Amino acid sequence: MSIQLKLEKFEGPLDLLLHLIDKHKVDIYDIPIAEITNQYLEYIRLLDKNRMDVMSEFIEMAATLINIKSKMLLPAVDDDEEEVDPRRELVEKLIEYKKFKLIAESLKEQKKEASRMVFKEQSIPEEILNAEPEIDTDALLAGIDFTQLYKIFEEVLKKKEDKIDPIRSKFGEIKKETFTVDDKVQLIFEMCNDYETFSFYDLLDMQKSKDEVIITFLAILEMMKMGVIKIIQEALFGEIVIKFIGREHHHGD
Repeated sequence: MSIQLKLEKFEGPLDLLLHLIDKHKVDIYDIPIAEITNQYLEYIRLLDKNRMDVMSEFIEMAATLINIKSKMLLPAVDDDEEEVDPRRELVEKLIEYKKFKLIAESLKEQKKEASRMVFKEQSIPEEILNAEPEIDTDALLAGIDFTQLYKIFEEVLKKKEDKIDPIRSKFGEIKKETFTVDDKVQLIFEMCNDYETFSFYDLLDMQKSKDEVIITFLAILEMMKMGVIKIIQEALFGEIVIKFIGREHHHGD
């Protein structure tokens, strides 16, 4: 039996600890240190003893867990002294590691998505290329997760695949309503009058057809270019919302 295969999926001791915490569905801020330490030591016993480069870092963490476990067994300090949770430093390391792991997974997914895209060579006329934009588009787009923006657009498109009613279709061709970008710009203006901010996903999802979703998306881009609205994502992987800023850039309109 190859023992090393048991642990090769873990990138290090913090990765193994996160696995145990997720497996037992415990609160990362309130780790049952005795139980997690025992589980961790069980994994350590499976390590390939000939791989000291792997052994050392896992054994070091085992010593840390045992030390924390022993401190947790000590009597509580007096009321006039501030009690420090022995687990605090470990919890902070785990949370920091989890953040980096999520970011790494997001970058990996973006790389995967990018590999499916092909871009044409630049063909913009020199006079347009050198023109100074009136609107600071970089500021309007700052902090946006474009992978998530694209995924939302793609997800809504899949939901809006045109479906023909088999009964009604017998009566002849069903004409679709036609919309222009200007129509959707007007719709977004009306929503801006009613709401200070609104969901990017909800706006696309309320459109009835795939064509409408595409036209609405183009209208959003056009209004961003005009400096009338901007896209906001307040937290990593958070909801993407549209905010009206026309009054800031177009006084008197």
